[in-house]
Amino acid sequence: MTEEFIKEFIDQCIYRMQESIQKITQCLHELEESEVWKRPNKNSNSVGNLILHLCGNMRQYAISSLGNTKDERERNKEFSAEDGYSKSELLEKLKATADEVRNTIQNISPGELFRKRKVQGFSQSGIAIIVHVTEHLSYHTGQIIFWTKLLKDKDLGFYSGVNLEAKNEI
Repeated sequence: MTEEFIKEFIDQCIYRMQESIQKITQCLHELEESEVWKRPNKNSNSVGNLILHLCGNMRQYAISSLGNTKDERERNKEFSAEDGYSKSELLEKLKATADEVRNTIQNISPGELFRKRKVQGFSQSGIAIIVHVTEHLSYHTGQIIFWTKLLKDKDLGFYSGVNLEAKNEI
């Protein structure tokens, strides 16, 4: 039962992460190069900043911590950047980082899932780290979607062809 639970947990987290990456990919295809680094205001981040932030967070939490490698994140640079990457470079960086995360969590041992470690000053188990990476990616994906919809004034059609009014089957 435990092996099945662990596999299902990891598979579902990977599925949700891949779903977020697909949505961000679609948003980047909608945006012009100049819009990627546009900020709504001085207290908000651009899509470019958010993607750099997601890459930094996934690298620090999943790749470095779960993969037992050196943490070299420079978090402030994720938010201070005003350019430096094109849409295609940001997408390549995001997808490569997500692939590394997927490989790391698919190969984690059950013991590592339960081992506590310090990440960004917080004591967390491997399970908590995977949940954090999944929800953090989803949270900022929502911000990227919102900003894209605001800039483009269009429905991005993520659920076109799906009946979201369908009732649960018991």
